[in-house]
Amino acid sequence: MSQAERVEQIKRRARELWEAEGLAPDREQACWDKAVEEFEGGRIPAGRKQPGSDATEDPDLPTS
Repeated sequence: MSQAERVEQIKRRARELWEAEGLAPDREQACWDKAVEEFEGGRIPAGRKQPGSDATEDPDLPTS
């Protein structure tokens, strides 16, 4: 998996988590960190689309 694909998987999951928390502005980084943790722990299967993966990019979410 390329770095770009990895980031995209994490971005999708972070968005999912953030939406579940009501898009709270103070939770963006925490949601990103949780998505990274899930990805690295194998809880986000590599190469599998996550629900809501067709969502548009959100410039407010961290990118790294």
